[in-house]
Amino acid sequence: MQGTLIEGLGSTLGQGITQQLNLWPLFRQSFDAFTIVLLIGSLVAVAWIVRVMLDVRQGVIQPRSRTKALNRAFKTGKLSEVKKVVAGDRAFVSRVVKTAIDNRPLGERAMREAAEFEASMESARWFRRIELLNIIGNLGPLVGLAGTVWGMILAFTSLGETGGQAGPTDLSLGISKALFHTLLGLLLAVPCLLVFGVYRGVADRICTDAMADASLATDRTIKIARKEKEAKLAASKKDGSSSSDDKNEQSDISGEYDGPEDSGEHDSKDSGDTL
Repeated sequence: MQGTLIEGLGSTLGQGITQQLNLWPLFRQSFDAFTIVLLIGSLVAVAWIVRVMLDVRQGVIQPRSRTKALNRAFKTGKLSEVKKVVAGDRAFVSRVVKTAIDNRPLGERAMREAAEFEASMESARWFRRIELLNIIGNLGPLVGLAGTVWGMILAFTSLGETGGQAGPTDLSLGISKALFHTLLGLLLAVPCLLVFGVYRGVADRICTDAMADASLATDRTIKIARKEKEAKLAASKKDGSSSSDDKNEQSDISGEYDGPEDSGEHDSKDSGDTL
């Protein structure tokens, strides 16, 4: 009994393996323009999946090390130190802070609005990075379905040309070749949509945290810029008051110097009258 069951399982597995191996001749027979499009889409999808897996992660969007470096620059209270950290840095928060600093001459409101716009642009840029997988995943089954419809049309056209004399074997072969395009489309769509769904959540989580950090960093940047502006105004007022004091001292000195000349003139007049 057990031997019969094992033999049955073995024969079933053998038939399955044989059918899998027979997919290659079926692929060769169904090779057409639709197959070429699906193969090109598969190559692009594989390359883009690898790129998404390498790019859409915390270490690329907003590395922890760059966040710590930016916090150390903020603790110094100097905008020049913040500029050094964000200069040439492509991290999410650094790009937002750099945009805010570049709009410093336009005022605090312009700095905040520019930073918010840059943050939204950065978030959209990372979501666009994975959007191609969604497009390929949705178009793959449609291209496969178009290939299937085309193959069915050819199969029934050949059946009509033979006057309905085509055997079930020929008809089933034509239908199987047509359905093979649908299989290719589904094999293309499933990995793309899977990776898109997973990494969309990853991008959303990282970008949301980065936008919160960018908002806090923008507030700290504006605060430092305000303090430096106030310090500059206070220094200019101090310089102005010191220059006015210098002018007063110079006028006092000149007034003291004119006194003896006037007394000398009076003395000379008095001496002339005496003589």
